[in-house]
Amino acid sequence: MSPLAPLHVISVNLGRATVVDYTDTEGGLTGIGKRPVPGPVRVFAPGPKGVGASGLEGDAVCDLRHHGGDHQAVYAYAREDLDWWEGELDREMPAGLFGENLTTSGIDLTGALLGERWRVGAGLVLEVASARIPCRTFQGALGEKAWVKRYTQAARPGAYLRVIQEGPVSPGDTVEVIHRPDHDVTVELWFRAFTTDRSLLPRTLAAGGAMEPQGHETVRAYMEKYGKQYGK
Repeated sequence: MSPLAPLHVISVNLGRATVVDYTDTEGGLTGIGKRPVPGPVRVFAPGPKGVGASGLEGDAVCDLRHHGGDHQAVYAYAREDLDWWEGELDREMPAGLFGENLTTSGIDLTGALLGERWRVGAGLVLEVASARIPCRTFQGALGEKAWVKRYTQAARPGAYLRVIQEGPVSPGDTVEVIHRPDHDVTVELWFRAFTTDRSLLPRTLAAGGAMEPQGHETVRAYMEKYGKQYGK
């Protein structure tokens, strides 16, 4: 397999539970600081939120309230977006710094559609599920002032993926988009709807079952309160 394939995984990154002073998890543990590994790494559906952790074998998730589970089994971030941040922050952004499991090349993660499916390598199939919403642990790990606000405004959130077909992943694996659904709910639209522009929330319903149940509940509550504005 050519490392110059247009769409591919540059790096597979795993985290180890580490004690820090910028998280409120039990014992002050976080797995956000991930480091590249050679692979192959087994990728699997970890189970429901609150029970399942990471979908990558050997990867630590320490806050099961907000991270992990089937709808956040894998986190991907584009090398192109890391390069953009390098220019913005004037600092090096190595693979795994954002806590991503897969650092990708050639994939427009911001424009990916919820429900879009990728074949990674020979057998692994992943589906775009949602976007990463920043938290204070992320800000603490980066050490950047007002990072949550800045990251949110930039709207380059990367994508959470669910596992459709289990399989291994290694650096250099090709990524093939094998399905794009017939709607316009991109990672960027979803992210803006759930962070800075709640008026976009009704549009996310077009993603149907591709959106996680918690997201549907948020939209339901919003429509219950503001539905008259939309003729509902």
